[in-house]
Amino acid sequence: MQLINIKHPSEQVTFREAVRRGLGRDQGLFFPQSFQLLDDVEGLLQEGFVPRSIAVLRHLIGDEISADSLQNIVSSAFDFPLAVPRLEDGTRALELFHGPSLAFKDFGARFMANCLAEFHDGGPMTILTATSGDTGAAVAHAYYGQPGISVVVLYPKGKISPLQEKLFCTLGGNVRTIAVEADFDTCQQMVKQSFDDEEIKRELGLNSANSINIARLVAQVCYYFEAAAAVDDVGKLVFSVPSGNFGNITAGLIARTIGLPYRRVIAATNVNDTVPRFLASGKWDPKATVTTITNAMDISLPNNFPRVLELGERHGLPLADLLSSTSLDDEQTRKAMRQLDGAGYLADPHSALAWKALDQSLEAGEEGVFLCTAHPAKFLEVIEETLGIEIPLPPELEEVKDRDVLSSTIPGTFEALRGELLGSESIELS
Repeated sequence: MQLINIKHPSEQVTFREAVRRGLGRDQGLFFPQSFQLLDDVEGLLQEGFVPRSIAVLRHLIGDEISADSLQNIVSSAFDFPLAVPRLEDGTRALELFHGPSLAFKDFGARFMANCLAEFHDGGPMTILTATSGDTGAAVAHAYYGQPGISVVVLYPKGKISPLQEKLFCTLGGNVRTIAVEADFDTCQQMVKQSFDDEEIKRELGLNSANSINIARLVAQVCYYFEAAAAVDDVGKLVFSVPSGNFGNITAGLIARTIGLPYRRVIAATNVNDTVPRFLASGKWDPKATVTTITNAMDISLPNNFPRVLELGERHGLPLADLLSSTSLDDEQTRKAMRQLDGAGYLADPHSALAWKALDQSLEAGEEGVFLCTAHPAKFLEVIEETLGIEIPLPPELEEVKDRDVLSSTIPGTFEALRGELLGSESIELS
């Protein structure tokens, strides 16, 4: 798999190099130089999820990983179920929250962790990542206890749900969590700045597990094929994807590029609506990030969107026909949660928002699938307040709900993070 740095196309790397490095020069994103169509999509859709995923990833990555190793990596990473139940209104929910961190990020995080274990040369390695809620838990659990690998997770203090925080900030060991007194966009920028700091990169053996890492992204391509296998006519299939950093949308568009013939995809956002406004006006105009009940999407600078544009500009994907984006506020999201609950389906706020965007857009003859990206219990407070019901905690959350949060706290500056990472005593913590 040959990849280029989108900012500097002359910088070309293998999949192995891209996974190990995370980012290219000037914080450039690595992305495949070219894509090839799959030979037999219809045949693949008859396969089970794991063997199909192995075939899709082999097609994307090539022979950089041996057949036996890839089978072991995928079988180990995707060792939990996913489901595509049909709702009363005829739409389907692609449930991606049955993994250990109860969120869709488990697919990418676990695949990447297994790839790095395969590629690790024994030197120091630190996984540095930012999270708006779910990435942190998925990455922390994927790497927890792995010899020779340290994990540092940044998150915006007070802007993720309490149970999201408990799920990854109570582990300790090789997992270190840092609450940042800022929003997610600031956390993400601090991670990117770290990759431009030669001392940090050298001392820590830096890598990132955000969706900026290509391993995370290619793993997410696989579950779009699972949804396609469940519907009656793939050519009429419309996806609705709750979208924050736009990695999930990018993965879905890669699936289309290599031959999955679905009709179109909706990027469903909250009021942090940089992309819907861009698609409507052609003007990139990020605004200050607003806190919402769909906190994983409280992102005004979606880091993966350059890859979306790359699919159109370099790879010829007809984005104007394929991709639309819509924005819903908290009141509309709560109404969607109530509507789904009334129809017998309990959804977290992000998934309910995606369903509502689909409901507003679906045309006669189309088949709709909305991505359910997190277990409802991760947003216990919002659900109980909105629906007036109590919901039981799954074992993963019951186990951590009373544990102490082990995070340190720093201001939202790169200098503060640098001192924290390199062990400076001079940073004043609040």
